[in-house]
Amino acid sequence: VIKCKAAVAWEAGKPLSLEEVEVAPPKAHEVRIKIVATAVCHTDAYTLSGADPEGCFPVILGHEGAGIVESVGEGVTKVKPGDTVIPLYIPQCGECKFCKNPKTNLCQKIRITQGKGLMPDGTSRFTCKGKQIYHFMGTSTFSEYTVVADISVAKIDAAAPLDKVCLLGCGISTGYGAAVNTAKVEPGSTCAVFGLGGVGLAVIMGCKIAGASRIIGIDLNKDKYAKAKEFGATECISPQDFKKPIQEVLVEMTDGGVDYSFECIGNVGVMRAALEACHKGWGVSVIVGVAAAGQEISTRPFQLVTGRTWKGTAFGGWKSVDNVPKLVTDYMSKKIKVDEFVTHTLPFDKINEAFELMHAGK
Repeated sequence: VIKCKAAVAWEAGKPLSLEEVEVAPPKAHEVRIKIVATAVCHTDAYTLSGADPEGCFPVILGHEGAGIVESVGEGVTKVKPGDTVIPLYIPQCGECKFCKNPKTNLCQKIRITQGKGLMPDGTSRFTCKGKQIYHFMGTSTFSEYTVVADISVAKIDAAAPLDKVCLLGCGISTGYGAAVNTAKVEPGSTCAVFGLGGVGLAVIMGCKIAGASRIIGIDLNKDKYAKAKEFGATECISPQDFKKPIQEVLVEMTDGGVDYSFECIGNVGVMRAALEACHKGWGVSVIVGVAAAGQEISTRPFQLVTGRTWKGTAFGGWKSVDNVPKLVTDYMSKKIKVDEFVTHTLPFDKINEAFELMHAGK
């Protein structure tokens, strides 16, 4: 058993608490990882807020991390101690019908136990002050050591800077893949990206790499426009600057609507606007943001009858074990940006400050 520091969420709506936790050794087909760097994501904040129906407490959150394999359980063949890895919240077992289908990346092998905050055998590897602590998204990267299933690990280039590539564990991969895999943005097309946080910027990067000729960024926070333009946005607008709904503004700006739109916020009203901003006959709108539990999307069916497509994406459609190492390679060869997404680097004990910066849009 390893004793180490972890940021524990004891209950919903409260700041994280830095505690000494015990991390049990990995069982069969499990891997114990020394986490070197982790990022914070709105999904962590969503669960911490208490709005997540799958949220269990006390829990160690975090799902954008990178580290080094410390030890492996029986039967683990893909990685060995000392390997550099990124933990995966969407695993890839290679055996379930989802993994065997090229149309999806949603491996279901450990979905049920992962959703309950437990390892595949139905137990936890974390204890603190004599209490069992739940896992989160199969990763729990807000701990100096974590245990994950062996199908939830991608072995990456050992030369990669872990304080950067940890972001490929969720946000950047999700946004970039939404553009290149889910929407399949084409050269010369017009795109609209709603929400210019990390995921929105990654979508913009994907649209640009795919050859889009016009990329319109939409956000209420104008402080984000300069960064969006660095990533490839050709213009940025705020819905607050117009008297009419933003979808009508976009339809006028683009002679009938955009070819592709992306919702990167998790707001069902914005999801509708994103669909309705699409061009009749061929427009495709991709939902990337995660809305709160119980919320529903709506539009007039005529929007779809007249040729628009509404899609969703999880982790950008990437089959995780296969593609995360390739994304790291693409970053190392400067095909995709990663460094530019990092705004602040804080010590682990300032993790609550990181959440405050995220909520402030900084």
